[in-house]
Formats: sequence, structure tokens, C-alpha cells
Amino acid sequence: MRNTFIHKVVEYARLNPNVFLVTGDLGFNVLNEFYDEFPNHYFNAGICEQNMMSVAAGLAMEGNLVFVYSISNFPTMRCLEQIRNDVCYNNANVKIIGVGAGFSYGQMGPTHHATEDIAVMSSLPNMAVYSAADKIDAMDIFDEVVKFDGPAYIRLGRGHENDIIHAPGNIQNLFDGNDVCIVSTGTIINEAINAHNCLKSEGIEVGVCNILKIKPFDSNTFRSIVKKYKCIVTLEEHTTTNGLGSVVIDSLNGLSVPTVKMGLKNTYTNVVGDQQYLRKYYQISSEDVVNCVKNCLSSIINS
Repeated sequence: MRNTFIHKVVEYARLNPNVFLVTGDLGFNVLNEFYDEFPNHYFNAGICEQNMMSVAAGLAMEGNLVFVYSISNFPTMRCLEQIRNDVCYNNANVKIIGVGAGFSYGQMGPTHHATEDIAVMSSLPNMAVYSAADKIDAMDIFDEVVKFDGPAYIRLGRGHENDIIHAPGNIQNLFDGNDVCIVSTGTIINEAINAHNCLKSEGIEVGVCNILKIKPFDSNTFRSIVKKYKCIVTLEEHTTTNGLGSVVIDSLNGLSVPTVKMGLKNTYTNVVGDQQYLRKYYQISSEDVVNCVKNCLSSIINS
């Protein structure tokens, strides 16, 4: 996914000489393609993310399109003040590429987990927020963010993600179902799809919806998809506080659809393990989704 996105940056830079790429001492195996072709438009700011973001804002204010590349938690946490004051306040044309969403860097511990980034970036005026499930999503997101001037945060996986089926738009209705719809974003959508397949084998049809664009959120399209359901389950590799689940609930705007949020419950990760292990530990694996859906169905039957 990240390689695909950077390749799109390179292709775009070949036709647009005002493209710059700034990194914080990361991504050398991924960014070489850009550096080799455009060394004068590539800056390594070192392990100094605050300076990195201010440099990017300055370049953008001179009329350039600037991509910033780093592991997701670093450009969203370490330099939040610079994003707020230099990028968003000036509506600068800076696109922040955050790789390693959620537990992608699981073995490196909570300092490298991106589990609050959606909430943080969504709170900033002028900032658009995207989350990709696979390389096709990443390409679609790229094609959209280069069409507008202004800040955007693009949340990507670490690499080697499974490809998923696709539907058009920033809100993708992947599977229709009855009674319950699973709404997810990012690479954890694979857990939702696996849960869908497991439930289908038991004769239970559930909907699955993939969200590419979290902010601004297309509430009208979303409501048109979920209005037929009796329950929504949101699934995210992120805290449930002000994440996707909160966006979904806010968007319902009068629709009386009970919503269950699956994600981190106001906690930091206190164990170390790979992404799959952490999903199981924090009860956001496909097995947990299956159990949650069945509980929702039981509540519907008994209500």
C-alpha cells in the first residue's frame, strides 16, 4: 500500500514540478524512487518532526504541493502544534502520509501504535482525513487529495495488505445484509469481511461498509446505506473515543439505529505482539466481530 502510494506521488511529480516530499528520517526503502528522480525536491528533516512539518508548511505556502511521510503516530502526535498553527491555520497544501496505522508496528510497543490519530486529525479545522484498506484504496485516495488545495491526513498500513473487493465512492457498500451492518475503515476491514464470510456460512447475512473518507464524512450516502438495518457495529483499530464509531453515530442524525463500537476502550496498549495478536487481545478480531453481531441479533430478537 505505501509503495503504491509513493509510486503515485512519483508519477504525479513527473507531470507537476511543484511536488515536494519531506520525511523525518524514515522510509528509505519506500522513498528511494522519488529521491532518485527528484533529489532537489526531497528533504530529510531528520528525527525532528516539528521542524519537518514547519518546512512542509513553508514549501506549501510558496505554491507547492507537499507530501510528508512518517510512521503514523509521529507526524500526528509529535508535531500537532505545527500542524495546527502552520498547516491547518493557513490551509496549506500539505498531505500527511501516515504509515503503520493501528497495530501495524505491533512489536515496537505503544510508542509506535497509531490508535488515536483519527480522533486527533479529525479535530483540526481544514484537515481532511482518509483511511485506506488496501492499495486500491490508496490509489483512489491519492487521486482525490491532489484535486484540492489544503491539508489532508492519509492513514495507510505498513505494507503487504490483502486486497479487498471494492465498490465506488468514499463510502463503499461491500456487502448487503439483513438486520446488522458492520462499518469499518483501514486494514481491519479484513476482520469484518472474514466475520461476514463466517456468519454467511451459518446462514446469517450481514452488511459490510468500508469507509475511505472519515472527514468530511458523507452522512447522506451513509444514511441511505444503513437506514434499513436494525443495528450497526463499527470496527476500528483505534480508540472508540472520537474515532470512526463516533463519526458514525454523529452522522445518523435522527435515524434510530443502535450502534455498538468495537475498538480500544479508552486504554493504551500494555502488551507487545504482532498486529494479529493485538487484535485478538483487544477483542477486535473477526471472531470477536462474529460474537458481537450474534449478540446484536439476539437483542433484536428479544426486543
